[in-house]
Amino acid sequence: MEDPTKSIESLIEKVTDFSKTSYELAKLKTLDKSSDVASSMIPHSIVFVLFASFMLFANFGLAYWLGEVLGNTYYGFFVVAGFYVITGLVLHFFFHKRIKNFIWNSIIKQVLK
Repeated sequence: MEDPTKSIESLIEKVTDFSKTSYELAKLKTLDKSSDVASSMIPHSIVFVLFASFMLFANFGLAYWLGEVLGNTYYGFFVVAGFYVITGLVLHFFFHKRIKNFIWNSIIKQVLK
């Protein structure tokens, strides 16, 4: 019959190896998911910055043009600002939950992919 102390030592050694391996696996899985999320967020961020720059200059141009049409430059800026206030209120009151759920589901799909 086998010596019980050797058997226990062997079991402890195997449990220790298993826990180290499990810890390393968890670290690698976390690194994989983090790098996947980050690598997909960076191109989206670049596109967002370019689109935001385009929208900024387009809005300045529209505001100046509307100001010229309406007679005073600041009228154009008020019209553009009013448009964004109305759009923001509509989005907030009617589409807030849909937008939140869409973003939430996108993040969960990306993490669980």
